[in-house]
Amino acid sequence: MKTIEKKLLVIGGGPGGYVAAIRAGQLGIPTVLVEGDRLGGTCLNIGCIPSKALIHVAGEFEKATYFSGDHPLGIRVQSPSLDLARAQKWKDGVVGKLTGGVGALLRKAGVRVVQGWAQVVDGKTVEVATREGEPVRITCEHLLLATGSVPVELPNLPLGGPVVSSTGALDFTEVPKHLVVVGAGYIGLELGIAWRKLGADVAVVEAAGHVLPAYDEELTKPVAASLRKLGITLHVNCKAEGLTDTGDGLRVRSAQADEYVLPADKVLVAVGRVPRTAGFGLESLQLDMAGRAVRIDDQCRTSMRNVWAIGDVAGEPMLAHRAMAQGEMVAEIIAGERRRFAPQAIPAVCFTDPELVVAGFTPEEAQQKGIEVKVASFPFAANGRALSMEAGEGFVRVVARQDNHQILGWQAVGQGVSELAAVFCHSIEMGARLEDVAGIIHAHPTLGEAVLESALKALGHALHI
Repeated sequence: MKTIEKKLLVIGGGPGGYVAAIRAGQLGIPTVLVEGDRLGGTCLNIGCIPSKALIHVAGEFEKATYFSGDHPLGIRVQSPSLDLARAQKWKDGVVGKLTGGVGALLRKAGVRVVQGWAQVVDGKTVEVATREGEPVRITCEHLLLATGSVPVELPNLPLGGPVVSSTGALDFTEVPKHLVVVGAGYIGLELGIAWRKLGADVAVVEAAGHVLPAYDEELTKPVAASLRKLGITLHVNCKAEGLTDTGDGLRVRSAQADEYVLPADKVLVAVGRVPRTAGFGLESLQLDMAGRAVRIDDQCRTSMRNVWAIGDVAGEPMLAHRAMAQGEMVAEIIAGERRRFAPQAIPAVCFTDPELVVAGFTPEEAQQKGIEVKVASFPFAANGRALSMEAGEGFVRVVARQDNHQILGWQAVGQGVSELAAVFCHSIEMGARLEDVAGIIHAHPTLGEAVLESALKALGHALHI
């Protein structure tokens, strides 16, 4: 068996793994990365990027359809149509460019990539069944686990036939007539909204009492209102029981124990993700676990010396940007730098319509920690830029300490608010106070003025409300 020796071995070529490998290569660490599928992992290939591309296609098609009638902007489009095959080809092209770019960056950093499926032998040895069929043994000083996560499957709705995961929902060859989404988290809603805009009849089934149950209802109300406006039917406090005998409907049970059937030629199961810890010999390391995730400390060290874990395999929050930051840090620690992973805020974004972003503490989280806070919101209905884009729904909300006005958190819901995530985190990480934000000149007219106005409102003197 061919043997490769490197200082660092990374298992998994997703955002966390490839960033760790690139940074390690930049620092002169001999590195090998093992990936069984395509470089870029779930995020680039079947998650973040293709879903945002599909969302863009859907938004543009909806816009064309919107202008096919009498509209106050004076724009009129005649009978817009959708070439789904061409749209899918464009989406796949975007993915291809990015994954190809990852490969080029790894080569530039001097990282060796082994295409194949890893099997852990011990903390310093991995055997790889390569695509070419020739097994390879890799020995290392440091082993980095970046194996990501997999979708949760429901026993009563096994994948296959009309039942798909988010991966299948990205690659429909025709627009479903009736799409039922099981799970009203961000993945289910993003894809459900996209297919609704492309022409599908969409229903959403959610066991909790409101959509996006990980967030408070004040934030999610504009999203729920938009879903209803789009014609998406919401079935909250309901559970999916399984397909009908004929396979063309989903049996649903309400909180009152009533059972009814929703027509469905496609059912998207999007009820969450779990760490990918099976199938590659992880159990041989006997690592300490945190539920189904690998337990790590603030340097991403596991319970075994020189074995590290980053990203989704290490649990929540399962976000690509968290994995990237952890991967960069681990590479620098291995190179001898002093680092620890202790961010004040990791932003979370839902690319729904409207978008939703959360960074730092919400009012409820601050209250749970016994912190007295000032909370203020500024509506986009009073923001000139939002109104000029027909985007007056939503708001920006700030959470700051009562005593010294240090900003602890931001939340926003509205069109384009994902782009505010960076400025939210900057203020939190820099320890900014309400007065700091209020004293910064914000460009006019921009959505960012709502950030300024929410800080002013918390101080008691908002200018435009």
